[in-house]
Amino acid sequence: MYASREDIGYDFGEDSKVGSKPIKPNPNIDGGWAWMIVLSSFLVHILIMGSQMALGILNMEWLEEFNQSRGLTAWVSSLSMGITLIVGPFIGLFISMCGCRKTAITGGILNALGWILSAYASDVHYLFLTFGVTAGLGSGMVYLPAVVMVGQYFQKRRALAQGLSTTGTGFGAFLMTALLKYLCIEFGWRNAMFIQGAISLNLCVCGALMRPLSPKDMVSEKYAVRSNSEDNQAKALSHSAETVKSNGVLSEEPEKKEEATNEDVLDGVQHIESGGKSRDGRNMYGLRILKTVSQLTVAVRKGFAIWYSSYFGAASLFTNRVFVAFIIWALFAYSSFVIPFIHLPEIVKQYNLSSQNNMFPLTSIIAIVHIFGKVILGIISDLPCISTWNVFLVANFTLVTCILTLPLMQTYVSLAVVCALIGFSSGYFSLMPVVTEDLVGTKHLANAYGIIICANGISALFGPPFAGWIYDITQKYDYSFYISGLLYMVGIVFLLIQPCIQKKQPREKSTEEAQV
Repeated sequence: MYASREDIGYDFGEDSKVGSKPIKPNPNIDGGWAWMIVLSSFLVHILIMGSQMALGILNMEWLEEFNQSRGLTAWVSSLSMGITLIVGPFIGLFISMCGCRKTAITGGILNALGWILSAYASDVHYLFLTFGVTAGLGSGMVYLPAVVMVGQYFQKRRALAQGLSTTGTGFGAFLMTALLKYLCIEFGWRNAMFIQGAISLNLCVCGALMRPLSPKDMVSEKYAVRSNSEDNQAKALSHSAETVKSNGVLSEEPEKKEEATNEDVLDGVQHIESGGKSRDGRNMYGLRILKTVSQLTVAVRKGFAIWYSSYFGAASLFTNRVFVAFIIWALFAYSSFVIPFIHLPEIVKQYNLSSQNNMFPLTSIIAIVHIFGKVILGIISDLPCISTWNVFLVANFTLVTCILTLPLMQTYVSLAVVCALIGFSSGYFSLMPVVTEDLVGTKHLANAYGIIICANGISALFGPPFAGWIYDITQKYDYSFYISGLLYMVGIVFLLIQPCIQKKQPREKSTEEAQV
């Protein structure tokens, strides 16, 4: 139902020449070091997403320490989670310039610095800057590379690999909640944040594990076919693929010219350096500095050119209508998943189910089943006869149905069943990078997924306050679920409409040509 990355892969020029030659498969694709990348991404999700899921512990400490309103104090954690996702497009620029490894290591240092500086906070506004902005930006610089690297190293088992790596969020929610609670009790919240900052330095180790693939490896990966079923479904949107490819050809020549110019500059510096070996060491030192600056300039210009062309060039990602519909869906999706975590305790209290909920909280049911949902949906999506896109849509329909029906449940058992379905169906989050890569290709995955998580970040930042505003007006929690569910349904409708439009357009075009 959507164009695969072979159709909209943004790869042009000498594809036919390369594709005609037998390419030796890289043992690190779908195996070998690829599983170390999964481990690195798993640990990143534990340290970043798991920590953010456990911020309720620190939020209670901040309320007691600073005596500020709940709304103002809640903006600290909302800023951290929102900025982690919203900065995605800008992190894509860093990845284009520096690569995933350097970006992740820098982000690990910045995240740890944010935690440590927050230990010396004098008021809530100080935390806005240190924890909300600094730690949030650092988290974003590690999170996006962790997702992108898994997509680069896996071809046949991408969905399973993404599912395994993202289960770190669920494990991290349990581990980090217990750890922060213990540290706050034993050492106080300030020392707890300082210790957590030291632990966050392990993100630099995770970044160091993100060994980049060589261009040769990327070529061999590009021509590996994921499954025959996806190739057949890709034909439904061939018109969109042809549109993007035709646009991409326009932007290829300037990039080649720019690369040729950059290589001429470096060759000139190397020629001067080789000719000046007989000179004194001072001149050689200056030439080495000039060569380093030239190489850095080339990397920055090339990275910015790729980033700019992805968003604003002739081969812009926004020329892919299905991808634009995917962005609109992302604007409504994430808040619908977050709202049950916010209002479930109040619904339990309203129906006098607190005693049963204390024995086994409904939010814990969502978190536990969510882990299994990611892995199982990943395994199903990797089956040759199954379409990732169809699994993604079915999971979305299940989730929105559960969101709309949850307020109607009035017993603990019925609520537990709906919460289990919410946890399982929300496992589609592990399929989002796979669907994105299928739409735009591996080369543009960083920039494209940066836009998607940016839309999720906007949804996470404004969704909960919007639900609270609805409650203030209606004095009922039910309407928060109904309205968020309907908005979520609008996003799903966009995903369904665009493939139908793309499928219809080629037929209309061929009819017009026949008449001519």
